[in-house]
Amino acid sequence: MSFPVHVWSSLGESQRSTLLSRPSPERQGVRETVAAILAGVRRDGDLAVRAFSEQFDGTAADPLRAPREQLESAARQCTPGLLSALDSAAKRIGVFHQAGKPRDYQAETAPGLVCEARYLPMSPVGLYVPGGSAPLVSTVLMLAIPARLAGCERIVLCTPPGADGRINPALLAAAHRCGIEEIYAVGGAQAIAAMAYGTQTIPRCVKIFGPGNAWVTEAKRQAAASPDGAAQDLPAGPSEVLIIADQGADIEAVCWDLLSQAEHGPDSQSILISNDTAVLVSVAERISVLARSLPRARILDESLGFLRLIRVNSLDEALEISNRYAPEHLILNCDKAHERSTAVTHAGSVFIGAWTPESLGDYCSGTNHVLPTNGYARAYGGLSVIDFMRRMTLQTASREGLATAGPDALEMSALEGLDAHRMAVQHRLDSQ
Repeated sequence: MSFPVHVWSSLGESQRSTLLSRPSPERQGVRETVAAILAGVRRDGDLAVRAFSEQFDGTAADPLRAPREQLESAARQCTPGLLSALDSAAKRIGVFHQAGKPRDYQAETAPGLVCEARYLPMSPVGLYVPGGSAPLVSTVLMLAIPARLAGCERIVLCTPPGADGRINPALLAAAHRCGIEEIYAVGGAQAIAAMAYGTQTIPRCVKIFGPGNAWVTEAKRQAAASPDGAAQDLPAGPSEVLIIADQGADIEAVCWDLLSQAEHGPDSQSILISNDTAVLVSVAERISVLARSLPRARILDESLGFLRLIRVNSLDEALEISNRYAPEHLILNCDKAHERSTAVTHAGSVFIGAWTPESLGDYCSGTNHVLPTNGYARAYGGLSVIDFMRRMTLQTASREGLATAGPDALEMSALEGLDAHRMAVQHRLDSQ
C-alpha cells in the first residue's frame, strides 16, 4: 500500500476539506435495524434481548446477570501482573478524576438573596463495555471509577459474552475491583435498549455511558432522542489520532502511534502532519512493514486507507489544521511541545512530547479514554465525574432580598407580558 504526501499549501479549499474528511459508512441500514431492536426490547424485554443476542452474537447468556460467585472468583483466573496493573491504573485514574469532581457552592448575590448549586449523583447509570476480540478492562476502569466517585448509588454494566455465554474473567475482575456488582452478559444495541427502557431483569437507567460500534452508537442516539429513553454520555464514533511531528521525531514511535489507533477498527483514522518531508516519507515507507507484523493486519489493511500524510510549512500551520479537524487524540511529538500545546483549542485529549504515547491515556495515565470523536471535540470534552452528576440550583430570599431584587423582576415580567410572574412578586412586596 502506498501513502502519498499531500502538500497543504498546494491544495484548494475543497481539496483540504476532502483530505480531512472522516470515513462515512452507510448508516441507513443501521438506523432501521437499531430502531427495530429498540422496539423489540421495549415490547418483549428479556425475551427480545436473548433473541437479538442469538441473532447477532450467536449466543445468549442464561442467566443474563453474572453470578456473584463468578465475580468473586474472577481474580483467581488472572495473572498477578494484570491485577497489579489494574490496581495501579485505577489509582491514577482515581486521583485525576477526584481532583476534577465538582463542588457545591453558594453566593450572596444581593443582601438577603442567596443562590446555591448542588451536584447530585445520577442513578441508576448504565455502563457499556464493548466485547469483540479482547476484554476491554481499561474501559471498565474509565467508566466505573468516575461513576463511583460521583456517588452513583446503582451502577449497571453490560458487556457481550464470549462464545461460551460467559464474560471474560479479566473483565469481571476489573469490574469487581471497582465495586461493580451488577453485570449483565449482553452486548450490542440490545444492551443499550435494555438499559434505556428496562426489562424484567435489567433496570432502566437514566443515562448510558461507554463506547461501541455503529450499532451501539446509533442505539444510544435513538434512545436519547426518545422521551422515555436514557440520556447519552457524548457523541462518539470510530477512533482517530492526529500527530504533529518534526524532524526530531522517532519514526518508529510515530508509526506505532498511528497504528495504535488504526488497529481499533476498519473505519479508524490516523493523520500525520509534519513540516519535514523526510519524516512523512520515512513513515510512509515503514508503516506498512510494521502493520503486516501485527495480529490485526486485516483491519489495518482497511483503516490505513484513511491514513493521511500532510506536509506543512510550519508547526503553527499544523496546529491550525489540527484545530480545524478537532481530533479525538492529538500527539505533539515535536520541539517545544508543551509550549505549543497552548495553541490547541479543539482536541479530546492531548499527548505532549516524545515520551507520551497515546496508549498511556488509553490505559493508565489517569485521564479518561472515553472521548468525543468525529469533530465533536469542538464542543465536548472527555468523560469525567461531572458527567455522572446533575447540577441543581437553589435560591433563598429574605424580605430584604425580595425588596432588592423584586422590582427588577416586576420590570422584566411586565415587558414579557407574563402577569402571573409579575403578581407573584408584587403580592409579596405589597404584603411586607
